[in-house]
Amino acid sequence: MNKLDAQRQKEIQQAEELLFAGPQALGFAKGLFQGHFVSDWVMPYPRIPAAQQVELDETLSELRQFLDEHLDPAEVDRQADIPRDVIDGLGRIGVLGMTAPKEYGGRGFSQMANCKVLEEIGRRCASTSVFVNAHHSIGIRALLLFGTHEQKQQWLPKLSSGEQLGSFALTEKEAGSDAANVQMQARPNEDGSHFILNGEKRYITNAAIAHELTVMARTPVPGSDKTAITAFLVTPDMPGFEILEARMPKMGIRGTATGRFALRDVKVPKENILGQMGKGLKVALTVLDFGRTTFGACCTGAAKTCLELAVQHANTRKQFNKTLGNFELVKKKIARIAADAYAMEAMTTVTASFIDRGLEDYMLETAMLKVFTTERVWECINDVFQIYGGAAYMTDLPLERMMRDARINQIGEGANEVLTSFIALVGMRGPGMEFKEIYDTMIKPSRDRMSRAWAAGKNRLGATIRVPDVPVQSDELRAHARQLGRLIWRFNFAVNRALITYREPILDMQLVQERIANAAMDLFASTCVLSRQDSEIQFARRNGDAAPPDHSAADLFLRQSFRRIRGFLGALTDNDDKALLAAAKSCLGKPRS
Repeated sequence: MNKLDAQRQKEIQQAEELLFAGPQALGFAKGLFQGHFVSDWVMPYPRIPAAQQVELDETLSELRQFLDEHLDPAEVDRQADIPRDVIDGLGRIGVLGMTAPKEYGGRGFSQMANCKVLEEIGRRCASTSVFVNAHHSIGIRALLLFGTHEQKQQWLPKLSSGEQLGSFALTEKEAGSDAANVQMQARPNEDGSHFILNGEKRYITNAAIAHELTVMARTPVPGSDKTAITAFLVTPDMPGFEILEARMPKMGIRGTATGRFALRDVKVPKENILGQMGKGLKVALTVLDFGRTTFGACCTGAAKTCLELAVQHANTRKQFNKTLGNFELVKKKIARIAADAYAMEAMTTVTASFIDRGLEDYMLETAMLKVFTTERVWECINDVFQIYGGAAYMTDLPLERMMRDARINQIGEGANEVLTSFIALVGMRGPGMEFKEIYDTMIKPSRDRMSRAWAAGKNRLGATIRVPDVPVQSDELRAHARQLGRLIWRFNFAVNRALITYREPILDMQLVQERIANAAMDLFASTCVLSRQDSEIQFARRNGDAAPPDHSAADLFLRQSFRRIRGFLGALTDNDDKALLAAAKSCLGKPRS
């Protein structure tokens, strides 16, 4: 085995240990790759319980009034700071401890309810929504999920009220999307009572204003020369904690305190280890699942603002003796924003419900939500920017700020390119393992292998000949449901063909991975839209509404999504990949002039 092969095997082993050590129940996204429609994950469309909905409505009303009176997004951008009175007000309303249990000073809201709160903030100010996300969705979320009772008692009450602020410190010079490449060191002292932390972190939201930071560092693995990542609770008053850059100048979300800090022989008590020793990467990736869900909520809010601005301008601005709304190319943009905003909200709600229901493995779905919503909101902002024309470029309108703010979304909490490959490779693992079982048995038959290979072959054959049923209740949606089922069948067939054709080299074929992941994301988005549409039709009928709800945006999304899926699958065999790679190789091989 050469050095490259050895490295590949090491990476595969690390991924296996990290991603597939826990329960492997067939979730919705993994089901798509297997040719199944796991309906109970997505249907019926989830709703917040009535009692909590009342409390949520009251909270949203209070939040809207507070934001109207105290939050000036343009001023936040100009001053590159979120005023302390805004932070204090969010704390009073409960935003900063929304999902923390009431016994620790939180509101005890569900993730679905929390997403509605973040959507409201995301409609107005990206800096403020990112600040809240960094503090709550990934900052104190690690403490909520992995903290001991003593740690929660010590930290959560002040963090939930906003008296103290939290931060999540993973990113380093060599560790960003490659989360496993953390280099910060944590060495135990002689009696094991403390760990000595050394290293630097950068691009950390809230770094200079946080009172508690969840820091990822490498600890020795007992009995070996290996190291593993462990999560530590660190405070800035610990000797050796040094802020290198309190507020790094940046293009957008300027109100957030994005900082860089160093730990120089910082002594952290062993009691401040969060979760299990050596399991920090699991802590990080689990926390990011929650952050990616509220990411989707913030993007949904921004998309709804785009729709409001587009409609307002299209109905009032005149050109060539007509309002802009009379021109079909403007209508095209408005329709697309409306369709995408509907889908983004549906996708966020369904994904958040997985967390609230205690389902075990939704890493693929949260990755899909993050990539899908961040790409869509960028397109929404671009569309409304074009509708406003030159006026959008001026700083007296919020659009240039929204565009600057939105650009980080495709990079933060996992670059979209990395997550796209992750979606494809993790999704294909299930059918890939079944094909491997069949292949290994053919090469080296045995009684044990024969039974496993028979089960794998039966499963692959069943998915190949059976079109999944998508169980909608509304008659008017059955045609869409049948079409979705056929597309899932085609998707599974395409995945099988790619695995058989390319086998192990597919691990490096990112152009193939991208098409498979894009098709899977649109299948998930379409399912969420269909589930929401079905629920709204049934709800209207139960209430005796005479007029059916307007679902033109949802219908448009399904039609366009189905067309995109067919395009992604067709491009697996009809593409310009060789020419593309040749052109890139030519550029990369040229010396700089």
